[in-house]
Amino acid sequence: MTINLSKGQRIDLTKTNPGLKRAIIGLGWDTNKYSGGYDFDLDASAFLVGANGKVINEKDFVFYNNLEGANGSVIHTGDNRTGEGEGDDEQLIMIFDKVPEHVHKVAITVTIHDALQRAQNFGQVSNAFVRLVNEETNEEILRYDLGEEFSIETAVVVCEIYRHGSEWKFSAVGSGFQGGLAALCKNYGLEVG
Repeated sequence: MTINLSKGQRIDLTKTNPGLKRAIIGLGWDTNKYSGGYDFDLDASAFLVGANGKVINEKDFVFYNNLEGANGSVIHTGDNRTGEGEGDDEQLIMIFDKVPEHVHKVAITVTIHDALQRAQNFGQVSNAFVRLVNEETNEEILRYDLGEEFSIETAVVVCEIYRHGSEWKFSAVGSGFQGGLAALCKNYGLEVG
């Protein structure tokens, strides 16, 4: 049975689902039809951060140009440039027992590619969600629908999966950023060239 979360809610993942070894993190969205002249290209990313909230090295930043990070513990299944169709638009796979000790939290984000040049923002995106699925059983464990609370933001921290002792928990974050992927990289301690 799927648990529906609201912004700010947290839930145990591995404690209440002891068989959970590999999770599919599915992200989806629709774009509002408007005559801006450009197609939307939204991108999912994962920042694997240490206790200080910062990424230790570039290998711990998983996105469309680095599809695997931190010992293969987080894998991006590939860039979807259109977001067309039903279901997940992009997916990440997290393998809990492969996550290195230095990683305390995995922040899952979505950004709009070239948002400033294309005059696009999350106010033009609807039906955004994240869901977490047990890869082995294909059972959806939880879902968080982000709602329509964004206007000028070009990046969103959707959720965080974090260590709590020897277990993993999920936090529904839904926090918007201006400045797209560059702002997120800076927030998590990566230099943007």
